[in-house]
Amino acid sequence: MTKIDIISGFLGAGKTTLIKKLLSEALKGTKVVLIENEFGEIGVDGGFLKEAGIEIKEMNSGCICCSLVGDFKTSLTEVIEKYAPERILIEPSGVGKLSDVQKAVINASERAGVEPGSSVVVVDATKCKIYMKNFGEFFINQIEYAGTIVLSRTQMMDEEKLKKVVEMIREHNAKAKIITTPWDELTGKYILDTFEEVTSFEEELLKEVEEEHHHHHDDDDEDEHEHHHHHHDDDDEDEHEHHHHHHHDEEGEAEEYGIGTYVYTSRPPLNFNKFDYLVAKKWPSGIIRAKGLCYFDDEPDKCYLFEQAGRQKSIKEAGMWFATMPEEQLARMLERDANLRRDWDPVYGDRMIKIVFIGQHLDRAAIDAFMQDAS
Repeated sequence: MTKIDIISGFLGAGKTTLIKKLLSEALKGTKVVLIENEFGEIGVDGGFLKEAGIEIKEMNSGCICCSLVGDFKTSLTEVIEKYAPERILIEPSGVGKLSDVQKAVINASERAGVEPGSSVVVVDATKCKIYMKNFGEFFINQIEYAGTIVLSRTQMMDEEKLKKVVEMIREHNAKAKIITTPWDELTGKYILDTFEEVTSFEEELLKEVEEEHHHHHDDDDEDEHEHHHHHHDDDDEDEHEHHHHHHHDEEGEAEEYGIGTYVYTSRPPLNFNKFDYLVAKKWPSGIIRAKGLCYFDDEPDKCYLFEQAGRQKSIKEAGMWFATMPEEQLARMLERDANLRRDWDPVYGDRMIKIVFIGQHLDRAAIDAFMQDAS
């Protein structure tokens, strides 16, 4: 029977990094499907995980508790029928309640004939205290309903501070297994073996979720549209797909704590030196997580992936834009790809700046000004 594991965690905690570690070091050779639910209008991780041969069913219509419970059942059944996986990993939104994700899994599992497995939560040890203070139950719920808690960035803390973080977590979850070892000293197999050992406690949690949560969320009127952005590498036409859908970021727990998303989109390139300086010195307040695609005026043919989580920011190459393809190849691509035609700009082609910002009480005008100053 297919087993479903949840890998959860607040924005920027390191869920995707942990999943990649599990896939490469512990689940190699296992037929795995990863189901993602991004909070925001674009999803970027999917394209890069596809490179590892992992099939992904992306569902970007908002937090799982307010809009995915219905869709989730349908998607799960589709995944089982299409891929017949041995294991399903669910990476829910970084701003959803774990208890609601578990409820969705329980309901969907009954229909799809699969077995609920482990609930693993990644917690950034350096931000645990401030997130508990700022986001209260919204953040604490993930800790309360975890069977295993994997602390990230513990190498950045001394032993005394780490001990206090563990004590804070224990106030909300006395039984979960807590992994505090720095990740570069851990193997994916050790992490997998650890959370698979935690069975009886998770059975209790799942039973509690089943008993306590008798509500459901009606998403029949969910209005959504799909958009695909593609880029290719120098050698072939393999595509990374990025999807976005409308979602209700004004509803539910996210709105209660002032969490929202904003997608900045423009066509002209950024100036790398300006962008680098502004990111380091003038980063807008309230942003918890940012991720998206961009390019620079000194290298207009290259696509870059920009990421930010807390104080950590990075940028890396992500292939070449379709606009750089030979004319005949490009003409064939445009002919067969309606989405590429729709997004095509007569001046810039498919080149664009598209970054999703997620944060608390976001100042959209300030983000616009910040990005425009980097051009």
